[in-house]
Amino acid sequence: MSLNDSRKFDIHGTVAPGFESVRQLYVHNMNTMAEENTQLCVYYQGEKVVDLWASATNDNSFTADSIINAFSSGKSLESIAMASLVSKGLLNYNAKITDYWPEFGENGKGELTVADLMRHEAGLANFETSMALDDLLTANIKQNSVGRIIEGHAQSYSAGSANRREYHAVTRGWIVNEVFRRVDPAGRTIGEFLREDISGPLGADAIIGVKREELPRVSKVSPLGFGYQFLESLKPKFLGRKIVHNIFQILGRLFRIIPAIRRRGTATAAAPFEGMKSIGFFNKPELAMGETPSANANCSARGLAKIAAMMSAGGKFGGKEYLSEPAWAALHDNPVQENMGGIFNTRFTQGGVNQFVECTASNTKMDRDFNEGREGFYGWMGLGGSIFQWHPRLDIGFGFVPTSLHVLDFLNERGKTYQAEVLSCVARVEAVNATI
Repeated sequence: MSLNDSRKFDIHGTVAPGFESVRQLYVHNMNTMAEENTQLCVYYQGEKVVDLWASATNDNSFTADSIINAFSSGKSLESIAMASLVSKGLLNYNAKITDYWPEFGENGKGELTVADLMRHEAGLANFETSMALDDLLTANIKQNSVGRIIEGHAQSYSAGSANRREYHAVTRGWIVNEVFRRVDPAGRTIGEFLREDISGPLGADAIIGVKREELPRVSKVSPLGFGYQFLESLKPKFLGRKIVHNIFQILGRLFRIIPAIRRRGTATAAAPFEGMKSIGFFNKPELAMGETPSANANCSARGLAKIAAMMSAGGKFGGKEYLSEPAWAALHDNPVQENMGGIFNTRFTQGGVNQFVECTASNTKMDRDFNEGREGFYGWMGLGGSIFQWHPRLDIGFGFVPTSLHVLDFLNERGKTYQAEVLSCVARVEAVNATI
């Protein structure tokens, strides 16, 4: 990637009184980190309090309304879609998937529940075949192009491990989409549902399945090269390191992650898509036009933050109910702590969003890095940097979307700095309000 070393660019947008320090942090990070284009948006108690965007490369086409692939942040959109079926009384998380999709039970999958799938415990983290991009178009999904592959697939868990939780990085969205369209009364896919029932009514840019006429709005992602990241990691922070972690932190995490990948056998698994050789493949228009809910939601930070604000307010926004109270509660219910593939602990609810919690001295360094600074939030995040989360107790909706992908920042700590600062701002605002 090319970075503008002069760092002469404009910071756009506004922050509400009490949130000025978030803008200061944003300016600092844009000027010191390896960034290209980013958007940051935050709602507090239903009001937009942070709305910032910038292009460090002076890309004049990039605006607050540009949409960017948020990768796994889309997993929380698919969780909201499934919760909408619960809201209508059409789905139960404890039900077997075969109750809604009998053919899914082939090859010994008949006992899996919806909650198993949403918690990444379905044993289908990788497929033996790569998906053709044409098969992922909405019309072809409805012809069961994806469903047939899933139906014939057997489960596979890590050899010698009793832990069933393995990150279904891409596959969860494909499977959830098949369940969703079979249960939805109109037979819609998640992409269609999102447009009609969430994004459209909210006026929020969050799209799964970009239309051809929308492609010019997509701002391409640019992964940082591994060599660049390793070279930067050798610099101390005071000498201008442009990534979050130093070489020792990166190597320490790789030493934990690589053995876990080998145990899962993902190093020899088929690529998710036919013809995929690198992350840059996600910039293909043909991929953006298809539906891979877990990995190709194209969104703006404004759009994600507004949906997150609806979630932080209990499923309501602007006088409209998007999820019933029982369905909203069910989505967030039964968080189960389990180690994710031997790497770090997660607390996925039955509805498929992670609960971030306070840590103690007994927690591992990895667990603390994962949770601290985002305590009380629910949701998830995406490869290289995006974050889509909400904080029900404080009524915060948070969205951060970058085009520069820091792929070795495994826990998205670069974006977490904004979450931590927002929490500090809210604490100060509430302290002031308490004295009035």
